[in-house]
Amino acid sequence: MYQKTKFENGLRVVTHDMKERESVSLGLWVAAGGRYESDRIKGAAHFLEHMAFKGSAKYSCDQVKELIEGVGGSVNAFTSEEQTCYYAKFPAQHLNRIFDVLSDIVFHPAIKAADVAKESTVIVEEIKMYKDLPQYYVHELLDELMWPNHPLGKSLAGTAETVSGMSRNDLNSFHKKYYVPGNIVISSAGKVTHKQICDLTQKKLKKVASGLKTNFIEASNTQAKPRAKIYKKDTEQMHLALGMLGLENDHDDKYALGLLNIILGGNMSSRLFDEVREKRGLAYSIGSSLKYFKDTGMLYVRAGVDNVKLVNTVDVVLKELSKIKRFGVTDDEFKRAKDFYLGQVLMALEDTMDHMLWIGESTLTRDRMRSMEEVIALVNKVKISDLKRVAQDIFNEKHYNFAVVGPVSDKQEKDLGRLLGYSIFKLTRQVLFVRLYLLLGEVNP
Repeated sequence: MYQKTKFENGLRVVTHDMKERESVSLGLWVAAGGRYESDRIKGAAHFLEHMAFKGSAKYSCDQVKELIEGVGGSVNAFTSEEQTCYYAKFPAQHLNRIFDVLSDIVFHPAIKAADVAKESTVIVEEIKMYKDLPQYYVHELLDELMWPNHPLGKSLAGTAETVSGMSRNDLNSFHKKYYVPGNIVISSAGKVTHKQICDLTQKKLKKVASGLKTNFIEASNTQAKPRAKIYKKDTEQMHLALGMLGLENDHDDKYALGLLNIILGGNMSSRLFDEVREKRGLAYSIGSSLKYFKDTGMLYVRAGVDNVKLVNTVDVVLKELSKIKRFGVTDDEFKRAKDFYLGQVLMALEDTMDHMLWIGESTLTRDRMRSMEEVIALVNKVKISDLKRVAQDIFNEKHYNFAVVGPVSDKQEKDLGRLLGYSIFKLTRQVLFVRLYLLLGEVNP
């Protein structure tokens, strides 16, 4: 049973008591991520996540880790485009201690100038690391294509310039603006009662000022023609990503799109895995995934392929998209996708951590929680005809965005241009090289 309480200052608490477990998973969710940043402070949400673990008003950097890990617990955090989550999993008897530590680093981080200077160099190295990994960098290029000149299209970690230029005051201002009770959800699942979490919240956080709930710049969900970017780099594999505009988080067709994604490339029995890897041996890694935001979304295909098989792989992917768009899916595929979807959810919710993430993210983004019974009903409500209808909307050639990292030859570029639209392809490639030259002072020929 899920329980929810909203305090006078706007702070929300959601819990699920799993009496048969011995552990508790606790998360503090903040509605602050990459899309809330201006260009000058790009990467601030991620930077602040790092700084929270450097110590708080009550606990030093070492104490934060030792007090949690010293009782067998684990602690971590992540930053996404719309949220930052600080979380821990630990034996249930240590709830009071872990709650105090986690809430203190979130609401009262020290953010010392010396730590800011030191951590900025760490984050710059992190940025360099991901740019050196083509399987990650290709997704940055895809985001730039999907949402050009918008915060969603810019790196979550920021750039070397923005991170190096960020000050203690910048991070304090970001914290003061976004880390307010109305923007925060505390979620917990495991061997814990709702009253326990509410009592701890009342004791520790009742005096925290409410603050103002913040908004973001809405994304455009229109695209008139396909876009593409090539980043030429000497790699052993070509890494490609093909994205198209998807659905927002609360869209009525969300579950239909989820089933469509499973059939397209969501598991080893999917069409892309079967056609690209099993039948033709074009790629080791191939699949599709979804991103959901409050006002937009994306379905994307990603693959790592042999350098000489790039064009063939893209050709097969495009043909599979066209087939689903024209003919829909089979009854067998539809049934297997439903069973896979619900089976994955059921198995995930056996774990206290996954359950905490489930109710916390749902409350932060939609201010409500769906029970497993509700999800089953919504998935079963989807008809096979819904998948074809959604595919015809999502698989729109004008909305295709293609990014590739690797040693693309001139012939491959022309062939890709033939498949995706040569004039658009050539233009965006040139623009990319100019941008990289300005940022890095060099360009790979």
